Amino acid sequence: MNTIINHSKNLFVLNKPKGYVVTRSDERGRKTVYNLLPDWAFDDGWMPIGRLDLESKGLLLFTQNGKIGDALTRPHNCMKIYEIWVRGYVTDEHIAMALKGVDSPHGLLKAIEVEKIGKGGAKTKLRIRIDEGKNRHIRRLFGAMSDPKFGTPLKVLELKRVSIGTLSLNIESAKWRYLSEEEERMLMGSLGGKNNSSYLKG
Repeated sequence: MNTIINHSKNLFVLNKPKGYVVTRSDERGRKTVYNLLPDWAFDDGWMPIGRLDLESKGLLLFTQNGKIGDALTRPHNCMKIYEIWVRGYVTDEHIAMALKGVDSPHGLLKAIEVEKIGKGGAKTKLRIRIDEGKNRHIRRLFGAMSDPKFGTPLKVLELKRVSIGTLSLNIESAKWRYLSEEEERMLMGSLGGKNNSSYLKG
């Protein structure tokens, strides 16, 4: 249940778990994020802003306001931070390559910032900052690189989005809540574009 009194009329956030598709319906009968939300979210046309694939988890915003959705997904307009576990030994060369960018059929894939934050066996935990979100952006970026020891492609095993702009992950998995009016103002004010207050009037 939402406990914010002066809540946003434009945005709510879900902490998406693994195993849910970010779509209104799925032809293969898989569970969608709307299975985690009240019926009105589907009936009243609340739409996810951007995507997280089936195996990814973390912050997912919803809105009925198309201008807000466009502003938050426009390339280079909004910073997003992810924590990932990668199978393989991530070297400084890999990080340099991620920052420079890797060409792919989906365009140039790159990160703004990459930080090693953990290690376990042949796995590396990273914090990644990006300001755009092509389809499976981070998975494809690291999948284009090879483990120096085994020669196999790096593979993202776990991916969690922990922040979108000024908004950080602070609710339990599978739970949702409205943003506060202040959170909405801060989020929209942090975007790279101009006249962001106009989005809130649409």
